[in-house]
Amino acid sequence: MPGTDDAVVADDDALYVLTAVLLTPAKFPSVLGDDYPEACAALGLAPLAAGYGLVLGQDGGGARWTVVVDDVSLVAVAIASWDCGMEYDLSPEEHTVVAALPGWPLAVAVAAPGVPAPHDPEPDSRCEGRQPLAPPRADGWGPAQRRFGADEIALQWAKWREQVDDADFSDDAGIAEGVGFTSDGAPGVTSAEACEAPMTGVRRVLTEARAYLETPPPLGRVRSSFASGDARTLRADGPGWSMVARTDDIAFVLLDEEPGEVLPVGRGPALPALLEALDEMAVRPA
Repeated sequence: MPGTDDAVVADDDALYVLTAVLLTPAKFPSVLGDDYPEACAALGLAPLAAGYGLVLGQDGGGARWTVVVDDVSLVAVAIASWDCGMEYDLSPEEHTVVAALPGWPLAVAVAAPGVPAPHDPEPDSRCEGRQPLAPPRADGWGPAQRRFGADEIALQWAKWREQVDDADFSDDAGIAEGVGFTSDGAPGVTSAEACEAPMTGVRRVLTEARAYLETPPPLGRVRSSFASGDARTLRADGPGWSMVARTDDIAFVLLDEEPGEVLPVGRGPALPALLEALDEMAVRPA
């Protein structure tokens, strides 16, 4: 996690930077939407092709702010440096600031030293009538939590994959016993039976994903990122569903109508070709 640096928020107030994330077609906080335009719309931004950087921090009074900048390269270098354990002074120039939004769209576990505890800013002219951004509730289930769950699977693929035995893929849809989120967010095999509802849901997901090959979806609905070896991590989202897959392995499906359930889909005869085709059309990081 980065340290705290100063940057411009609004009216020359200092921002103590806590962290930053990218908002680009290939990489964006998926809790904000199923695709890049939807994620931008959630923040009141136009979906620029180059994207944005989101800088999360506190002002001198401790209030939470998300500063949107158009210097994507600067934010990308800062994130890469922090990921390598290096210090980086993220101080965007004032002319790169597109908007200063009250609140944070994501949970941040640290706080700036020497200022009051993080809190939403009081409504004033700087907020421009906006409600403060807030991360999705951890105790609910809906599109944001479903997409966040898919993010966690992509980040911890090995832990989720080891919960699934290839011998369990016995039905015609290639669906194994469900895997669920435990109270700490870790994977755990559930007692879910191979009932018709999850099978129908997974078939719908695969059908809608195949339809993307004929009619391209909004930008960012299908994304491809690095994985081990020659494989790619594939992420696809749609109305009410998310899918995470490795191009050389299986897929996991999450559904709005199946709270907390993660449905593994075996490779079978059709999945490899689908994943390969989706990967070819996917948006990739620059």
